[in-house]
Amino acid sequence: MSLRWIAAAGLLLFPLLAGAQPTIPLLSVEPSADGGSNYSATLQVLLIMTVLSFLPSLLLAMTSFTRIIVVLAILRQALGTAQTPSNQVLLGLALFLSLFVMAPVMEQAYNDGVKPYMEEQLPFDKAMAKVQVPFKEFMLGQTRESDLIMFSELGGYNGFNNDDEIPMKVLLPSFLTSELKTAFQIGFLFFLPFLVIDLVVASVLMSMGMMMLSPMLISLPFKLMLFVLVDGWSLTVGTLANSFGV
Repeated sequence: MSLRWIAAAGLLLFPLLAGAQPTIPLLSVEPSADGGSNYSATLQVLLIMTVLSFLPSLLLAMTSFTRIIVVLAILRQALGTAQTPSNQVLLGLALFLSLFVMAPVMEQAYNDGVKPYMEEQLPFDKAMAKVQVPFKEFMLGQTRESDLIMFSELGGYNGFNNDDEIPMKVLLPSFLTSELKTAFQIGFLFFLPFLVIDLVVASVLMSMGMMMLSPMLISLPFKLMLFVLVDGWSLTVGTLANSFGV
């Protein structure tokens, strides 16, 4: 699929390359009056397409997706239902729950950066800076200070006077590390009641001398019954959304 897109982009750009006039450069960067840089439209399109190719990585690195999918995977493991729900179902639930959690952040990024750029009110570099602001605020709100300090020291920084000085190369790994810690903490709490059921069933079977019978086979219906009785999916989704302050 990516090769097809590259080929299509090449076909679209070839007439432009062949018929370009000497007075209209394909790629140009001109200094602006305020000391910044103005990029040509073609270069801006190239940069936007490059950013779009990194969307899956950005989804993992800058949103709530990582915490949600890890917790859902741990929950499925605790239930002992193997591949039920399937990976596609869990990914779909995690994706749309991430969109729900990130909706205010994306709306602010669109209003502050994308919309002014599309209306030609802001240059590309300033629009990108505006788009980063709400995402940085979201990530800083979910990142532990200890993780920030660790990656700051690894990066050779002595400290930052304010949050605006924290570079993305320090914030991104700090945010992901904090998300994994939080996801495992939430997953542990979800795992406990099902672990108790497994232990009780295993003890009962051992006391009855049924050591050849798998405890997982007996405990699975009880775990499913408990999960249904407490409205487990609503509880899980609500807990995940509330963990982000939604």
